[in-house]
Amino acid sequence: MSTYYLNYLEELESEAIFILREVWAQFQNPVILFSGGKDSILVTHLAKKAFHPAKIPFALMHVDTGHNFPEAIQFRDDIVDKLGVNLIVGSVQKSIDTGRVAEEKGKNATRNALQITTLLDTIEEHKIDCAIGGGRRDEEKARAKERFFSHRDEFGQWDPKNQRPELWNLLNGKYFEGEHFRAFPISNWTEMDVWNYLTKEKIEIPSLYLAHEREVVKRNGSWIPNSEFLKLEPNEDIVKKKIRFRTLGDITITGGIESDADTMEKIVEEVSTMRETERGNRSDDKRSETAMEDRKKDGYF
Repeated sequence: MSTYYLNYLEELESEAIFILREVWAQFQNPVILFSGGKDSILVTHLAKKAFHPAKIPFALMHVDTGHNFPEAIQFRDDIVDKLGVNLIVGSVQKSIDTGRVAEEKGKNATRNALQITTLLDTIEEHKIDCAIGGGRRDEEKARAKERFFSHRDEFGQWDPKNQRPELWNLLNGKYFEGEHFRAFPISNWTEMDVWNYLTKEKIEIPSLYLAHEREVVKRNGSWIPNSEFLKLEPNEDIVKKKIRFRTLGDITITGGIESDADTMEKIVEEVSTMRETERGNRSDDKRSETAMEDRKKDGYF
């Protein structure tokens, strides 16, 4: 009898597909959190594989801050049309207009933390009991504490010390009224794994990930892209650089890196030499040592 072995990417793919199928089996109204970034693109692709030849059984959900890269929004809309799935959009601007949240002021103002209220309101409005995200344990120390099934209490909050054990691939999705879960099927993937898989599968990605000429400003050690939302200081100058983005968030907080990697193969080669996490250029994570964990405890992605 012949023996069949999976390589490491196939093992990661198989694990993620198993988790996605478990979500569909255990929850009533799950969605995929989709931002147009590489990780949510990967999760969506894996969902396609998990339920082929049927279409993806999950709606895509996006928390729109109003400060997104236009390229990411266009990519989101294109993939929704291509897949024929429903798109749920939670608007941070609407949360501001209705007084649910107050916009930050100042040079380093961001809408990143404001997403929490919009996210939780959208989950409650649409009676979502599981939101599938593209978080990975190698991204940041708070995300390293996550389970595949991450329990959130009736306030949408995360308690890292009160999560369910996940032994022998047994995932417990039981919850009380008002509670919900987040699921992270690619938790065990690294940035390198993601790029190797995207390259192998020839998956389309936003052009933002590839090196391109862009107007940027040097701020807090990162190249922040110029936009209508950027407030310049007197000592700051706009320059043109060839950059790419390792991670995509709000255009106001996502720093690029100088790079010549204009193909996916070159990105794989570049990432293999990196010694800093991809979120190292996200100014929202630089506010404090526990910035991500504090946001997650309040209900962040």
